[in-house]
Amino acid sequence: MWCIPILNEEYIERMEDVLAVYEKPYNKKEPVVCMDEKPVQLLDHARAPIPMKSGKPARQDYEYERKGSVNVFRAIEPKKGRHFTKVTETRKMPEFANFIKSIVDSYPKAKTIHLVMDNLSSHSKKALTQTFGEKEGCRLWNRLIVHHTPKHASWLNQAEIGIGIYAKQCLGKERVATIEQLAKRSELWNLEANKKQIKINWTFTRKKARQKFNYKNGKD
Repeated sequence: MWCIPILNEEYIERMEDVLAVYEKPYNKKEPVVCMDEKPVQLLDHARAPIPMKSGKPARQDYEYERKGSVNVFRAIEPKKGRHFTKVTETRKMPEFANFIKSIVDSYPKAKTIHLVMDNLSSHSKKALTQTFGEKEGCRLWNRLIVHHTPKHASWLNQAEIGIGIYAKQCLGKERVATIEQLAKRSELWNLEANKKQIKINWTFTRKKARQKFNYKNGKD
């Protein structure tokens, strides 16, 4: 469900910027990558589940034990179907910095990487320079052109769709009790998603936004 606040100049400007990036044709020299994160609750069985038998599905008791929560960073290059998934204990600056580094290092031949993400305080150049030092942090940040989504506009980030795909295909309704189990499960799913090149067919454009929200913008 889209929750759209009152449209102001900043909201429109950022929305138009993100949508303009999405409208660009695929260019391997300037990949467009969308990033976000998702909290995942770790759950264990209160009673041992009953495995699947011939003619009978696997069953599990409705009771469960909470084992805390972790963070999952997700990124996707929608037009290429390239996925990035990393399970971390928190979503603080060092974890964000290491995830960004893994993305940047995956595009050694790219001229620049268009990164779409929200404007969370940890999503910053400072996170990279504090984690890797001034020189390396700046090098990594300068590989990026960052496009911030407007506030209260997570629907504009295709990473949200990527998270939905991950939640359905990787997590499902099964319970995962430890961060190690979730990390391994996520790694295997990510390999399969990249093998299948699961893409996103984004169709919402600047033209549609102007019609939908009834505003005019002189920029193309």
